[in-house]
Amino acid sequence: MPLQNRVDPWGRLHAVPARGTLMGNRGILHDDNRRIVRPWKGQAWVTCELTFKGIQRQPFSKGSHSELFFLDEATALAAGHRPCFHCRPRRFAEFKSSWLAANRPGADGGFTPITQIDNALHAERAMRGGRKGVFVARLFELPDGTMFEMDGAAFLVWKRALLAWSFGGYGPPRWVSDTVPDTVSDTRAVDVLTPPSIVQMYRRGFVPAVHASAG
Repeated sequence: MPLQNRVDPWGRLHAVPARGTLMGNRGILHDDNRRIVRPWKGQAWVTCELTFKGIQRQPFSKGSHSELFFLDEATALAAGHRPCFHCRPRRFAEFKSSWLAANRPGADGGFTPITQIDNALHAERAMRGGRKGVFVARLFELPDGTMFEMDGAAFLVWKRALLAWSFGGYGPPRWVSDTVPDTVSDTRAVDVLTPPSIVQMYRRGFVPAVHASAG
């Protein structure tokens, strides 16, 4: 029986076999019986490499953080996780500088603690009771990498296409256009799952890593 540690774009945890391409954590979420008892603990939600320096971990060990798994970086960022400093230092530096440039122009990255970004992300992603924070935007305004909800499902905006998300990968494109989209009611307002500060990063050129099924 898989552990309840696979993360969807809403940030919810599921027990499914699919492993994904990234690991991460948001604190100790499980009890001594390896059951999830809280949606998060703390505001440092990170994504990690699946392997790092040959370290072997037993998932959901007693007293240790709860290992979580993500399909890809776009999914992790939609859920509100950011790169880990220890095992992804280069990506962490790219993320931090891009986030500050997009959301706090003029801020000195060398003197801005990551806790400030974690606090800002937490205010965007998490609501009382464990619900996901979302915001409303027009579909055609969303940059590549953004995830949103439509008809109860999650979709990724990627190369002018809408790709249905699943734990195993992305489905075929719902539309493709060389200009401003004009099909499937593209002016509709949708609930955006990716936090607004990260969407701002995408607008300024930050590109998340996506699963190979996105093409």
